[in-house]
Amino acid sequence: MLIITIKQGKEKGLLAGDPLIYASAVEKVDGKPQERNKLGTTAIVQSSSRRFLARAAYNAKSQIVARVWTLREDEPVDHAMMKRRVQAAVAARGDAWRAADPQALFLLVDGDRDGLPGLLVHSYGGAAGYLVCQFNAAGVELWKVTIVQALIAATGCANVFERSDELVRKGEGLPVFWRALAGEEPPQRLMVKDGGRVVPMDIRTGFVYPK
Repeated sequence: MLIITIKQGKEKGLLAGDPLIYASAVEKVDGKPQERNKLGTTAIVQSSSRRFLARAAYNAKSQIVARVWTLREDEPVDHAMMKRRVQAAVAARGDAWRAADPQALFLLVDGDRDGLPGLLVHSYGGAAGYLVCQFNAAGVELWKVTIVQALIAATGCANVFERSDELVRKGEGLPVFWRALAGEEPPQRLMVKDGGRVVPMDIRTGFVYPK
């Protein structure tokens, strides 16, 4: 496993709850070359005095070199964690999601707030509709299959589409995709409630059609 050593004094933000570790805060990264080159691989983060600080997803191609998964030394980063966090995110918004206007894009998973840094999931049409996912960081990209399976299980929605934020993913050194990950791809044009109006939109890209 990789070990990221933080410069003396730079651990304060991390301990205060900031989940992002920038390249400027890192003293050194120890580990095998194949691990260092694997985007999203789990690393142990330690202080300059070698005290455990966190487990994080490492990305050598980004200025945000690591995103924290957990501050608990006894919590492994594994399939069970991903499933647990997806389930918790859906459960926390479940009542609101089920009561939401089916024409609205409902934010179901909200990245750092849900312990899934870089992941955004919007729902359209409830359980019978579509989940539109943005994997904007290497850690959630690495766990994509597990996350999609957990989303389907937690929501009962069989249609999952990946919508890339091109600028963000390129900045993370990740390939850009717009594709169905499970089930059917959304239609090119749907009517979407945006505030107090309903507009024609391609939810696969976020493009709003002119009226």
